[in-house]
Amino acid sequence: MLWPEPITLSLDNVRLEPLSKDHLDDLIIAVNDGQLYDHWYTSIPEPKDMDAEITRRLNLQNDKSMLPFAVISLSNNRAVGMTTYMNIDQENKRVEIGSTWYAKSVQRTSLNTECKLMLLKHAFENLDCICVEFRTHFMNHQSRRGIERLGAKLDGILRSNAIQKNGTIRDTAVYSIIKNEWSSVRANLEYQIVKER
Repeated sequence: MLWPEPITLSLDNVRLEPLSKDHLDDLIIAVNDGQLYDHWYTSIPEPKDMDAEITRRLNLQNDKSMLPFAVISLSNNRAVGMTTYMNIDQENKRVEIGSTWYAKSVQRTSLNTECKLMLLKHAFENLDCICVEFRTHFMNHQSRRGIERLGAKLDGILRSNAIQKNGTIRDTAVYSIIKNEWSSVRANLEYQIVKER
C-alpha cells in the first residue's frame, strides 16, 4: 500500500493535486516565469527537461519514496509549481517536504504558506507523522528564511552532502518540525496567511 496515498488538498488560493503529465504545459510556462532554473544552488528543471522531471517524480512515486504534487493557483486554475512529500519513511512516520518551486509571479504571496499549511496538516493530522523535515542548500538563503518562517528548527548542516549538476559541492541545511510543535506552528501559519492576504 502506498503511504501517503495520492490526495488533492485545497485552501483559499491554491490546490495541490497529484502530479501528472497533464500539468506539463503549465509547468513549462511557470518555470520560465523568472527563469528559476538559472539559480546555481537549486535543481529546478529547465523547460526542455520538464517532461523528464515529471517522469522522474512519478517513477519515485511508484517506488514509494515520493508523492509529487502540482501546485495549482485558483486565480487562473493553472499549475504554477511543484512540491512533494519525499524521503518517505512509513515505518518511522517521517516525511520530508521538498523539491518545491514556484513561478516568480506567485512567490512572496500567501501561496507558499497555504501549501505548507496543507502539507503539514495532512502529515501530522492524517498521516500521524512524528516529524516533518525540510532540506535546502546552505547557500539558498531565500529558501532557508522561508523554512524558518514556517517555524521549523535547524537540526544541523550536512557538510559536503552532495555534488550538484554544475560540479559544486552542496552543504545541506536540515530543518524539522516535530509533532508536539505542530499546534503552535499551525497557529502561526494561519496567522501569517491572514496577514499575507
